[in-house]
Amino acid sequence: MSDTWLIAGLGNPGARYEETRHNIGEMAVQELAHRIGARFASHRTNNQIAEGWERPGGAKLVLAKPHSYMNTSGGPVAAAAKYFNIAPARIIVLHDELDIPFDTVRLKNGGGHGGHNGLRDIAKALNTPDFNRVRIGIGRPPGQMDVANFVLSPFTKTERANLGALIADAADAALEIINNGLTAAQQKFHGRV
Repeated sequence: MSDTWLIAGLGNPGARYEETRHNIGEMAVQELAHRIGARFASHRTNNQIAEGWERPGGAKLVLAKPHSYMNTSGGPVAAAAKYFNIAPARIIVLHDELDIPFDTVRLKNGGGHGGHNGLRDIAKALNTPDFNRVRIGIGRPPGQMDVANFVLSPFTKTERANLGALIADAADAALEIINNGLTAAQQKFHGRV
């Protein structure tokens, strides 16, 4: 299955974290599952897994929501990659990004983790940083607010008004990488104002 992709949406498990900024990657992978009509179920890889095709004749998608907390996402992501025999070049990780303004999506492959412990753990578990990332902007905390408190807090009323569009953009960006490659996807999403 050479045209199979693993798309992992990062977040923290449990109802307490569902609507928080840190879980926006998980929200975006849930959107992809909705689009392809797939349901998540517990899997032996310590993930919730949903499988389906992006479109008839298109790529097979293995969607993953790690059962672990954000900082220990590497084990479940690497286990899913091994189980489904998916190389790092065909892995896309959707995650929150403090250094990008809210309502903005940026794409890259490889590079550092920028202090994001979920990415750090995935790179360590895969033994390479060379996987695709859909970086979903949540912006910086206001004033002197602690970063940990900020990422674990819910979106504001103003942010929630645009949240659906941001999640849709992140899902679109992942599919754009699959269908047209990273460079084309970057040109499409990085050109938006």
